Amino acid sequence: MKKYNKIVISFLSAILLASCSADFLDYEPKGALKPDQVATMANADALVNAAYAAIGNDEMIGPITSQWVYGSVRSDDAYKGGGGRGDVDVVDRYEQYNLTIPDYGDWMLPRTWTNHYKAISRANFALSVINAFSETDYPLKKTRQAELRFLRAHSYFMLKLLFNKVPFITEDLTKEQILKTSNDLSSDALWNKIAEDFIFAHDNLPPSQDLVGRADKNAASAYLAKLRLYQAYEQNDAHQVTGINAARLQEVINYANEVTGSLEPDFGFNFLDGHDNGPESIWAVQFSINDGTNTGRVSFVTGLNSPHGTPLYGCCGFHLASQNMVNAFKTDPVTGLPLLDTFNTSDIYNTVDSSGKSSLTAGVTLDPRIDHTVGIPGRPFKYKNTLKTAGDMVYNFSWARDPGVYGFFGNMKEQQSPDCSCYVKNGPFVGTSKNVDFIRYADVLLFKAEALIQLNRQDEALPIINQIRARAAASTAMPLAAGASNVYKIGQYLSFPSKAYALKALKFERRLEFGMEGPRFFDLVRWGEAEPVLNAYLAVEKNPNRANKSFLLSAHFTAGRDEYYPIPQREIDFTGGLYKQNPGY
Repeated sequence: MKKYNKIVISFLSAILLASCSADFLDYEPKGALKPDQVATMANADALVNAAYAAIGNDEMIGPITSQWVYGSVRSDDAYKGGGGRGDVDVVDRYEQYNLTIPDYGDWMLPRTWTNHYKAISRANFALSVINAFSETDYPLKKTRQAELRFLRAHSYFMLKLLFNKVPFITEDLTKEQILKTSNDLSSDALWNKIAEDFIFAHDNLPPSQDLVGRADKNAASAYLAKLRLYQAYEQNDAHQVTGINAARLQEVINYANEVTGSLEPDFGFNFLDGHDNGPESIWAVQFSINDGTNTGRVSFVTGLNSPHGTPLYGCCGFHLASQNMVNAFKTDPVTGLPLLDTFNTSDIYNTVDSSGKSSLTAGVTLDPRIDHTVGIPGRPFKYKNTLKTAGDMVYNFSWARDPGVYGFFGNMKEQQSPDCSCYVKNGPFVGTSKNVDFIRYADVLLFKAEALIQLNRQDEALPIINQIRARAAASTAMPLAAGASNVYKIGQYLSFPSKAYALKALKFERRLEFGMEGPRFFDLVRWGEAEPVLNAYLAVEKNPNRANKSFLLSAHFTAGRDEYYPIPQREIDFTGGLYKQNPGY
């Protein structure tokens, strides 16, 4: 899709964000085409392309691709960052679990809701047009229907993760029926509706597509494995896991077995523009630059998150790795295995010397994925080894915008080097043409491993988890940190003595593999562990003798409420109370 999808993404939202204005809610488009002007067979493929574009119509103030706000900052992976708690204070409320009044000063979640439904609307409109064609006149009918239902299901899946209860609207509903469609479906019923779209896609998409970025059967299989895994953890109305459905777990394994792909030889390749659509990328939203349009089809969704105190980047120092996240990369100096139960009993890299360089606690060994995930003072940033050449750069303490509040760790995965051809700066904000991966092959492997363990087949999961760890151990060829090889120690599991131990290892591996990519919060909710894990995390963060993050003193996760975000109040008001609010709000 990068080669021909030349749709301009608006940057107006970023400018408005900088001025801290909510006037963007009143913005009206300059013009619009009427349905009968575009609902023709000649425009069918263009309508499908527009539906693809919608899943990447992202922005800093209504994110729908990157989950850095909703899944990373909301978890124990990261702090909000920026210039103190008042800087984009709505994200501070997410981090504090303080959303008891829906829409109170919240311009981000409602906009995310709207952006997902805009994408659904495009898919539905295209389906309503294409459904009327005969396959004789439009031979690609079934394939394009399958792509559109895949895209629609993707948007509903994301909405389900965020809000739990959402109205499921399809192309065959009239306006009157849409206005009568409630969001009060059971969790299982909504999962099944989303699954119906993915199953249709699975059964009607080709094994591969000529144009990169189009959904294929491989992507549908992977997404079905993901969906059935979430669905297997059955929850009651208080969001407690009441059972784990064995039949759904077997579906996870079956669909995962259908997926073809491989791990990148180096973990870091997943986060470099030059490796977009590589063997590990199963499903990704496509971006482009220098494509003949004024600004390119670049993503500014993480535009606030680049290092702050360097002209190489600009603004604004958001999404910073937590001390807890950094500590998770410690390994046993003898076995090289994660410290599953004791990783957070002491801190590493918690001090900086007079030169602005952080010092590793003596005797500590590390999983090399730390240097692909976290910016650490004194260590090369984005694989720039030393300052021997003009293009090299080392992460500096001065790059931390407000270290007295949020500490001095940065984020690495979502950044690109300023000399990358994918990189663009618009004022203080940074955008790139780097794809956003929704599912990579490592995901699929760990989906399968998780299902196997839950089915008491942990011996079959062992080599899968070790495969992930072997790739991590081999990911030291790119410049990471001077002399770092002597602190890397990563080993493989020899056995899983129990199901409980295997599950703990699996969950920890997911965190290390996908740290700061966004799935952490949703994993904790799926497992029914959000409340104990996050409140234990907060207890250490508030401890003046440890992490000492005083900005979190009032933070507390409330079980039965905070697992999901509130339904935007404006949606409830618009439907006259037809939409039901999530509990506790």
